[in-house]
Amino acid sequence: MTILLYDLVAEGDRRPSPFCSRTKLALAHKRLAFETTPVAMTDIKALEGGAFKTVPILKDGERVVGDSWAIADYLDEAYPDRPRLFHSPEERGLCRFLEAWLFSGVLQQVLRFYLKDIHDLLLEKDRAYFRQSRESRFGCTLEEAAAGREARLDAMRASFDPARITLIHQGQPFLSGQTPGYADCILAGVFLWIETIGTVPLLMEGDPLVAYLERVRASLAR
Repeated sequence: MTILLYDLVAEGDRRPSPFCSRTKLALAHKRLAFETTPVAMTDIKALEGGAFKTVPILKDGERVVGDSWAIADYLDEAYPDRPRLFHSPEERGLCRFLEAWLFSGVLQQVLRFYLKDIHDLLLEKDRAYFRQSRESRFGCTLEEAAAGREARLDAMRASFDPARITLIHQGQPFLSGQTPGYADCILAGVFLWIETIGTVPLLMEGDPLVAYLERVRASLAR
């Protein structure tokens, strides 16, 4: 039976979730066939008996797993004969650190930069919820978050320098080394998300992260 992944959907069948993008890359890394079911943000609570508040949600036969980390752990447990996402507890721990670095600092400014873009891309039925919840979280309107954002663009791009330094100075094609791992699913998932939702590009021509993203795409192509 084919694995099913509930995937956040926006206008034009675009998929605006870094966590869903990460999970799709993880499934590709495992060389597992899967299908996606698009779901609106405000419809998630109706899925699978209301057991989950967010996507991704993976359904594999009778097993239903929510949360990108739980899904990654499940995939390695259920399919140990396929390429592993984590080769050791230590590698998993470093991936946790990578996510903490990204989401505690870097992606807070990225999310603020693109808040209005995300809102405008979402399905009409999801926009009121998104506006209310994000304006409450950030303490400002979406329009205020977007005001003067061009002045913040260079600093936002520079915040990804640790990834550039790792790839260039260490001479490795992927964050995980010579082959991609879950760390690459995390970072590439972020870039794919920004590509989907952003009206202002994050990665510019000549940026080594552009070549990096293409390597991840090619390596994990289904």
